[in-house]
Amino acid sequence: MVSKNKIFYGFLFLLIMVTVAISLINKDEPPIIKASNEISEKEKSRTLSEKMAAILKDESLDGASVGISVRKAETGEEIYAYQGDLRLHPASNMKILTAAASLDTLGPDYQFTTEFATDGKIKGKVLQGNLYIRGKGDPTLLKEDLDQAAIELKEQGINRINGNLIGDDQWYDAIRLSQDLNWSDESFYTGAQVSALTLSPNNDYDAGTVIVEVIPGTKLGGPGKVTLTPNTDYVTILNKTEIVAANEAKDLTIEREHGTNTIIVEGKIPLKGANSKEWIAVWEPTGYVLDVFKQSLEQQGIKFIGNSKVQTGVTPENATVLTTVKSIPLNELLLPFMKLSNNGLGETLSKEMGQVVHSEGSWEKGLEVIAETAAESGVNPDTVRFRDGSGMSHKTLIPASGLSNLLYHVQQKDWYADFEFSFPVAGMEERLVGGTLRHRMKEEPAKGNVIAKTGSLTGVSSLSGYVTSLDGEKLIFSIMVNNFLSSSVTSIEDAIATVLATHEFK
Repeated sequence: MVSKNKIFYGFLFLLIMVTVAISLINKDEPPIIKASNEISEKEKSRTLSEKMAAILKDESLDGASVGISVRKAETGEEIYAYQGDLRLHPASNMKILTAAASLDTLGPDYQFTTEFATDGKIKGKVLQGNLYIRGKGDPTLLKEDLDQAAIELKEQGINRINGNLIGDDQWYDAIRLSQDLNWSDESFYTGAQVSALTLSPNNDYDAGTVIVEVIPGTKLGGPGKVTLTPNTDYVTILNKTEIVAANEAKDLTIEREHGTNTIIVEGKIPLKGANSKEWIAVWEPTGYVLDVFKQSLEQQGIKFIGNSKVQTGVTPENATVLTTVKSIPLNELLLPFMKLSNNGLGETLSKEMGQVVHSEGSWEKGLEVIAETAAESGVNPDTVRFRDGSGMSHKTLIPASGLSNLLYHVQQKDWYADFEFSFPVAGMEERLVGGTLRHRMKEEPAKGNVIAKTGSLTGVSSLSGYVTSLDGEKLIFSIMVNNFLSSSVTSIEDAIATVLATHEFK
């Protein structure tokens, strides 16, 4: 068995806990005292409703739809609501429901598996038969895992393979993109195709993508250099770049042609300028894995002989498993999912739940599981519509009060610590601690105190999670804003969260 190296994420868990602890205790004075000194007596005397009303007067909200719900974490009592029952698009706050359902259904220790099997026998140094890669959804599969699998096959005495290399992606259905994904997203990591056999370029786990990096050349008028991670012949680079004078502006696009694996890199790159990177989604990830794995085999001196082919197919039931790769556990996978708001992980988890619970790796069955878990956690099923697991859909709907109620009920679950731990932490600079909140609310008492999931689509913004008030009351909140025309309303969300952090209830 090939087991995923867990040292990185195990160390990361420890680093996060130490960092948060230091942020809370290594101060000249406790955060509550410091915050209290900075708040005027007049401000203290205002009610929570008055403070919220002042924030909601912001002209950025003119014509927008806003839903807010605030609860006491201990009792679940809703102490403030502004259109809390209004159904709104949650954007990536949908990931809160997917994470909760995944922990409840699969468990914190759940691991994805990839199997390397054969329908033949090893005779001498030749594998007489086909070599199958049976994918079971692992979004954390890396080039180094394929390399290690090739090493293990070599150690079993295989030097040549007299058969085909076959990719088996039947664990999930053949629908690669969620039903409401914008066509303009499908070329990029935000809209990568979901396959049961897929590959990530690094440990951010944007499965089904390659990293395209453009490096400025040294000759004016010449092209820039384009590299791929991992290196693969599965995609074709069409390099239309031009090196221009150092004082000219960069004007570069990197995009894959729809329905193909031709990636067009086009535009002007200033001489001696910075490198550019883009995560590009491949068309049909199964073939991508096969191409990279064949390279891994060749690097170990393992060659295919006869009229061998590289193709997709189904692993026979009686096939012999030669080696396996296991992913990191779910509770560790939730860090890039929630903190970095990884869309592909949300869709993979949805299909995985569908397969595990209903023996069908589809969005339909996965969303059924999410809906069932949400209903068991205080969300009225008559008030919601779920269309994907990541929140990319503009048709998903949930009220802020429903989401805050879920955040209350899940506190009783035995997996709650892993759930809460996966949320971004306001103002914490470490990427896998602060996540999408690392550049927001960088001042106390919000810094290190607000732990919340962000969400963003065009005209949609959300922030939901937990915060402790000035007098020690743990609160749950959900903020959703839809149909705004300004560039951003995150400052309004931050102001609300900060009010909750500085409010005194006693």
